[in-house]
Amino acid sequence: MSFSNHGRFRQQVRFLRRQFLQDGELPFTDVLSEGTISHALQALGVVWLDRIYSPLVTLWVFLSQVLSQDHSCRAAVARLLAHRVSRGQRPCSAGTGAYCQARKRLPENFFSCVARLVGKTLDDQVEPAWQWKGRPVYMFDGTTVSMPDTPKNQAAYPQVYNQKPGLGFPLARVCTIMSLSCGAVLDLGISRYAGKGQGELSLLRKMWDILSPGDILLTDALMSTWYEMLTLKQRGVDSVSRLNKATRRADFRRGKRLGKDDHIVRWLKPGPMIRSLDWATYKNLPDYLEVRETRVRVEQPGFRTKVIIVVTTLLDPEAVTKEDLASLYRSRWSQELDLRDIKISLQMDVLRCKTPELVHKEIWTHILAYNLIRTIMAQAASQHGIQPREISFKGTIQTLEAFQPLVSFQGHKGATFRQQIYLQLLEAVATHRVADRPDRFEPRKRKRNPRKAEMMTKPRWKLKRLMRKGVTEI
Repeated sequence: MSFSNHGRFRQQVRFLRRQFLQDGELPFTDVLSEGTISHALQALGVVWLDRIYSPLVTLWVFLSQVLSQDHSCRAAVARLLAHRVSRGQRPCSAGTGAYCQARKRLPENFFSCVARLVGKTLDDQVEPAWQWKGRPVYMFDGTTVSMPDTPKNQAAYPQVYNQKPGLGFPLARVCTIMSLSCGAVLDLGISRYAGKGQGELSLLRKMWDILSPGDILLTDALMSTWYEMLTLKQRGVDSVSRLNKATRRADFRRGKRLGKDDHIVRWLKPGPMIRSLDWATYKNLPDYLEVRETRVRVEQPGFRTKVIIVVTTLLDPEAVTKEDLASLYRSRWSQELDLRDIKISLQMDVLRCKTPELVHKEIWTHILAYNLIRTIMAQAASQHGIQPREISFKGTIQTLEAFQPLVSFQGHKGATFRQQIYLQLLEAVATHRVADRPDRFEPRKRKRNPRKAEMMTKPRWKLKRLMRKGVTEI
């Protein structure tokens, strides 16, 4: 990587780090380091040119676009223009063309590399008290995102099969591996919504190399399959999931009894073949896998008692009790809330980019912004002796947005002033706690009437043509 102005590069790195409390004497201040950004640029051979939209400026503007309630490129460029004018620099154009071209020039791997490194660095520094029985726990789950209905997006991510052409939107499946302790996203996979090799299991196989011996993977019922649990166990990774009743039944009269509704049983190798394996690989697999099955009863006042069966490769009943497994599996709901934060609070449920390449960059920028927000939550939790999961994600975003003008302050008070602002910001973040309401429920009803607009039953171009002809019944 060549730089025309290394001093300018370091200045822009410091500014980017300062936006997310990455300087001073706070914990986790090396998550977004100069080395992380340099590594991402050097590995991709990105050439640094002396232009307004350098890689770091483009990344900063893209992050501000993701974090803002207004996701438009016009608003993002306007923020850069205001920033340059306030610092006495030459104003940039208010047009969005140069910014969009700069986003297009940067490769997807730059955004994904920085996002992964930030998530991994944050997870590596979590306090031991935040882990589960001293072991790191990671969660895997998936969701879907929609994108503009353009020919390129439709070709890469077709809409659902039962929607008519011109009426639906391209749909992509997004799966993540997240840290239970701090909520950071360590890796992410993107695929079509439907088709062979496009499911969540296929994406899991592509990402599970980031797991290390001693880790625990927490998943839903779809992942309680023989081959996946065996492969993870052979890598030294334990799994905790829920029994998929569509493919397997639990019989507590069999196996080694550990207690009431708790036993170890042998899951035999499925036959005659596993679809994703060749014959030689399948033949060399062991004949069975020892799995622990535990029946858990969820009793909530006013509701019918629900029974679930937790399956795991954690076989020692003294090290991990039945109650421990029930509590751990219940915490899997944290990932559902994390995905909601990414899709709703960061507005990633409906993307804006019109090509698959830019869609990927937009997703990775959302993940980077999410990990940086999680870093601030970890800082606040460490400063005030609480768990990161006790802090509101939405409250953190609102507080950071309110403090941004002060965080960016470059006046004569300097670093000491910024450090005081950081501490005040973290105190405000720690104040916004997530209430513990285990028995709360709300009816899924809507009180406010929706806007009176009919659903589209024909493509837009057909509707416009009919309207020009004066057809009213459309």
